[in-house]
Amino acid sequence: MNWNLIFDAPVEGFRLVVPDLRGHGQSVWEPPWNLDTHDADLVDTLDALELERVDVVGHSFGGRLALELAARRPKRVGRILLLDPAVWVPPQIALDRAELTRQDESYASLDEAIEAKLAANPHAQRELVTEDLSRHLQLGDDARWRSPFSRSAVVAAYGEMATSPPLDRVDAPMLLVRGRESRVVPQRLVDVVLASVPDCEVVTVPGGHTVMWDAFDETADAIVGFLEDSRA
Repeated sequence: MNWNLIFDAPVEGFRLVVPDLRGHGQSVWEPPWNLDTHDADLVDTLDALELERVDVVGHSFGGRLALELAARRPKRVGRILLLDPAVWVPPQIALDRAELTRQDESYASLDEAIEAKLAANPHAQRELVTEDLSRHLQLGDDARWRSPFSRSAVVAAYGEMATSPPLDRVDAPMLLVRGRESRVVPQRLVDVVLASVPDCEVVTVPGGHTVMWDAFDETADAIVGFLEDSRA
């Protein structure tokens, strides 16, 4: 298997399955890191768990992968929930972000990491950031705390996000939750999605790109309301 499960358990009447993507966490880090391989890994995960049809939630690059899965495997996807998704990233911005990703981002302590994330995300709720980073960051051999991902894999992901998304092949019901101040999902991109996907609902919540930190309650309410018909 090329993937590792972070979580697989019932939550509020739903079964929630959360895998690490290739190049992240405890999943395999070796390339290729392209959309074709990520899609194949996701299908392998569904098959191994004997999940024939699922609702898919994706944030940022995960949102682009959710679109790819729905377009390529329409029989496997019931509904799509995109949380401030990287539907398409202009090539110059993708290059700039990829160059930044090459730089080391590490912290002397968890407290330093939490303060840095709060400074970069002024709308974020401290308790959510603290909980996420306490679970997510890992202590390296150099006594520095880092997120467990391959920088090469993320650089490759920016190259994939600069390609055209398969919006015209997506026909599953979709919910797009965007941060009001997000630069990842500007209104002009929302307009393109609405013009391309016939069954799409858009909810705008306070804050920026990390809607789970900035607007947890509003985002959760939108998700649960959209998935109500899929409740187990």
